[in-house]
Amino acid sequence: MLAGSEVKSIREGRISISESWVDISEKGELWLVGSHINEYFQANQFNHIPARRRKLLAHKHEIEKIQKAIEIKGLTIIPLKLYFKNRRAKLEIAISRGKKQHDKRQDLIEKDDRKKIV
Repeated sequence: MLAGSEVKSIREGRISISESWVDISEKGELWLVGSHINEYFQANQFNHIPARRRKLLAHKHEIEKIQKAIEIKGLTIIPLKLYFKNRRAKLEIAISRGKKQHDKRQDLIEKDDRKKIV
């Protein structure tokens, strides 16, 4: 559920979902948390709050399916991409497992090695 100024900012490509995730509330609603949609310059006083939580619309059976999947320890819901289809903003999400500590260390080692090569 987006405000009008949010939709206009998204159409301009002024959104960041790189550090966001999707949360399921106790009422069984999907919420996009941690995303940032820059203010729309021409909206003036009717602008939106850039870092607010945004409700995602989905069918009840889809939410139940996602909720069952994330009850497994270590799984989270992340947004992959945002696109428009028939004048509606769509958010593609995925259920994924977070990295373990040893995986993070390995990635840091590889990143340092790439820096040393260049």
